[in-house]
Amino acid sequence: MVERTLELIVESLEKGETVKLSGFGVFQVREKRARMGRNPKTGEPAAINPRRVISFRASQIMKSRVHGAVQGA
Repeated sequence: MVERTLELIVESLEKGETVKLSGFGVFQVREKRARMGRNPKTGEPAAINPRRVISFRASQIMKSRVHGAVQGA
């Protein structure tokens, strides 16, 4: 059941849809534009291609529970 739920989330993200899990958080696909970066090893400029990335924003419920668990430790 967990695997099927994760499959459904991935399928939705592949389509570019936002996935909201009540009490947990929101997964979103964002488009990042092309830009110039730097090779950290050599310092040489390097082009970074445009790409899609997944971002996660935790719900207030999740944040407060995690914060409470840290303070209660």
